[in-house]
Amino acid sequence: MPTLVDDLTFRGLIHQLSDQALLERLDAGGLTAYAGFDPSASSLHHGNLLQLCTLRRLQLAGHRPIALAGGGTGFIGDPSGKSDERNLLDLDHLAANVEGVRPQLARLLDFEPSAGPTQALLADNASWLYDLPLVTFLRDVGKHVTVNQMVKKDSVRARLERAGEGISYSEFSYMLLQAYDFLRLHLDEGCDLQIGGSDQWGNISLGAEVVGKVTGDKVYGLTTPLVTRPDGAKFGKTVEGAVWLDPARTSPYRFYQFFLNVEDRSVGQYLRFYTFFSHGEIAALDAETEAHPERRAAQRALARSVCELVHGEGEAARAERASAALFGAELCELDESTLLEVFEDAPSSAISAQALAGNGSGTLDIVGALVRAELCGSLSEARRLVAAGGAYLNNQRIDDPSRLIGSGDLVAGRYVELRKGRRDYHLLRAE
Repeated sequence: MPTLVDDLTFRGLIHQLSDQALLERLDAGGLTAYAGFDPSASSLHHGNLLQLCTLRRLQLAGHRPIALAGGGTGFIGDPSGKSDERNLLDLDHLAANVEGVRPQLARLLDFEPSAGPTQALLADNASWLYDLPLVTFLRDVGKHVTVNQMVKKDSVRARLERAGEGISYSEFSYMLLQAYDFLRLHLDEGCDLQIGGSDQWGNISLGAEVVGKVTGDKVYGLTTPLVTRPDGAKFGKTVEGAVWLDPARTSPYRFYQFFLNVEDRSVGQYLRFYTFFSHGEIAALDAETEAHPERRAAQRALARSVCELVHGEGEAARAERASAALFGAELCELDESTLLEVFEDAPSSAISAQALAGNGSGTLDIVGALVRAELCGSLSEARRLVAAGGAYLNNQRIDDPSRLIGSGDLVAGRYVELRKGRRDYHLLRAE
């Protein structure tokens, strides 16, 4: 059985450490650790999920996790990883967003009293920052940090070096507010560790330094690698491509599809970051990807595991069935909402219900349907496609060019799926 440090190392989750002594403390258990979450949206996304999974690993190893919602710091805005000043939200929006992420945190962390000393805590720094007197803050935190230190931090320096750009005093002060968070959690909850993505290293290391200067106690910081898009950009709420944990913003099917479509070069890392598979199971999936990439066994295992973790076993199974239906006979068993999700990106068009009258006795044949759907440019091209075995109706290959499409072919009582080859789809909608 690997130790926690062995596991974190295997998964590539240790990017930066404030002190090597932390490794021994991690394996000993009994730490209280926190990660902060920005409530600038009503949902977390899969970039945040990495920190949630890391907190879960700590909890399972005998540590107490704190998820800190930045209801106070979110009112200012973190400049880390940002090229521009962010738009500020009002108090009501921030409070609503904090409530929005609460159930997402509860999916990953155990907040029940039965967890004993490892019971997770959800805190909101608004509870101490909104009423913090400025003079008290400057005395307790500001005097321990020099401006020289602050301007050397990557998040600040990058903004200062941009031609014609700058950074507001409010965002410049963000790292001091985050340091105060660490101080309060250390004093109030005995928190000795802050974790976050590598873009947070400046804030985290400064916070550990401030806590040490104020209290004389040793505290620690740890960062994990960032999860980035293929072009190297960070996934975030304001960057195209964010995959939300809220099913109302990213459906379980789309969530599943995101992980199913991870590239071979990234799937091993994602398995380590987001799943709780054993080292042996991950090694076996690595080998399967190397030997048979066309089977996409690692991607299927990843998608099912992460979808189940975030949305539950039932939704994961439903997303898996919907994904399989894209090429299988299960298509006919899909309900309307799932069918429309599966073919969200496919072109569609309306057709008269009269053209599909009777079970298999309508007036529209497969050749005419392929032309109507613009999958073929002419009737002769459509006949050649059918003869070559490349025409599909509801995922069933059609060999007879005179095959009529009737009401009995409707999926969810209203739709007919046509396919040319493997990738060209069209959805006919009876009206």
